[in-house]
Amino acid sequence: MSKYYVNKFLFQIDRDPELLARYKENPAAMVASWEQSIGPRLNEAEMSSVHSLTAEERKILIDHDYVALFEMGAHFFLCLTIYIAIYEEDYMKEKGPLAFQLEYAAKLEHWVGKDYPSIQT
Repeated sequence: MSKYYVNKFLFQIDRDPELLARYKENPAAMVASWEQSIGPRLNEAEMSSVHSLTAEERKILIDHDYVALFEMGAHFFLCLTIYIAIYEEDYMKEKGPLAFQLEYAAKLEHWVGKDYPSIQT
């Protein structure tokens, strides 16, 4: 896994409301668009061809599989904040305050007492 590239995706999408809305609405299209035009961008003038998502990473991001991201070593804070931004409003309406955060914790409960996966890139 390219932790750097996956973390870059999580960071950039979470910090742009338009990209976040597109990711929520159509994850496959957003992942493909990001991978082609945003991810490779180093700055305003330069592009990189060094990094790319693997098929597994792409599927995990499309599926919003935050448990798999955590287990593969994506940064836990980036995972939590992007999926709070995506799900919190819907969960709040249905289940009340902090409902998504509680679900997130429950799905990662099997990690209690274990060493977390390394987030080192």
